Amino acid sequence: MLVSFLFVLMYLKGVNSSAGSGNDKTFVITTGQSVDDIAENLKNEKLIKSKFIFKIYTKLSGSQLFFQPGSYNLNSTMNIKEIVYNMTKKTFLKPEEKLTFIEGWNLNDYTSLIKKHNFNNANDFSELVGEVMLDYRTVGKDSYPYDYSVDYSFLEDKPKYYGLEGYLFPDTYRFFTDATADDIIRKMLDNFDKKLTAKMRKDISSQNKTIYEIITMASIIQKEVQSENDMKIVSGIFWDRIDNGQALESCATLAYILGENKKQYSYEDSRVDSPYNTYINRGLPPGPISNPGLKAIEAATYPEKTDYNYFLTNTETGETIFSKTYQEHLINKNKYIK
Repeated sequence: MLVSFLFVLMYLKGVNSSAGSGNDKTFVITTGQSVDDIAENLKNEKLIKSKFIFKIYTKLSGSQLFFQPGSYNLNSTMNIKEIVYNMTKKTFLKPEEKLTFIEGWNLNDYTSLIKKHNFNNANDFSELVGEVMLDYRTVGKDSYPYDYSVDYSFLEDKPKYYGLEGYLFPDTYRFFTDATADDIIRKMLDNFDKKLTAKMRKDISSQNKTIYEIITMASIIQKEVQSENDMKIVSGIFWDRIDNGQALESCATLAYILGENKKQYSYEDSRVDSPYNTYINRGLPPGPISNPGLKAIEAATYPEKTDYNYFLTNTETGETIFSKTYQEHLINKNKYIK
C-alpha cells in the first residue's frame, strides 16, 4: 500500500510539475513518430523531466492516439498535462513546408523555390538578400540590401554593397508557412554560423585571407567539380593561379554571367564584359557565384598542393581530368570534351 501511495504521489507531482524556468521552444512531431520517440525528444529539449511519467500520462488519458504531425509552440514552464493538451489539439498546429536548397544554387534559384511554395512575403526575399551580381553602389546607398552583419560576425568582411550570395547555407529546412523572408534568411545564416567552425575561422585568418574570399573561392569550386578530393586539388590550382598573377579562367563564372551551362564555352563567351569574368579579370571575382556546401568551403580553406596546373570535366562521365602542362591539357580537351 505504501509503495502504491508513493507511486501515485510521484506520478501526480511529475504530471503537474514543469521542467524549466520559461524558455520558449518550437517542438516538431514528424509523421510516424511513436509516443516513445516524442517522449525522448521532449526530454532532450528539456521540456519534460521524465519520459516514464509522460508515457504513463498519455496512456492513462488516451491522448497517445491523438498526437499529430506538426510544429508546436511550447514553453518549459508547461507541465505534462499542458504539453500534451497543446500537442493533441488541431488549433495549436502550425503548418510547415520542407524546402531543400541544393549546393551550388544561386540567389535566383533560392528565390524561385521560395516563390514556388507560396510563402508569405516571398517577394521581400530578393530585396533582403540582394540581386545576383548587382553592385548596389551603382543604384544608390539607400537601395543597399539589409545588413545582417549586425547579428552575424562572419559577414563583417563582406562588402555592404553586395548581397548575401554565398552565405545562405544549402540544406533541407522546415519553415512555418507564415514565415517571413527574414525568418527564412536568418535560419540559413544560423546554419552557416554553425558550419563555419571556430577552427576554420582561425585557419582562414592565419592564411591572411578573409571569410569573404574563402566563400567566393568555394562558390567557384562548388560549380567546377563535385567530389571532395577533386575540390581540394582544384582549390590548390586556383590559389596557385592567384598567387602567380594568372587569371582563374573558370567556366563556372561564365555560366553565372550568361545564366547558361554549356559543355564548352566559345571564345566570344570568354570575352563577355563583366567583373565576374575570370577569363579577362585576374584574381577572384567581386563576390561568390553560388551558395557552396561545407565540402567546397573546406576545400577553399584547405587546398591540396599538387603538380597539376589544369583540369577539365569529361563530358561523357563527369570525371575530372587533371594535367600538368598546357600541351597535355589541350590533348585532354580534344579527347574528353565531346
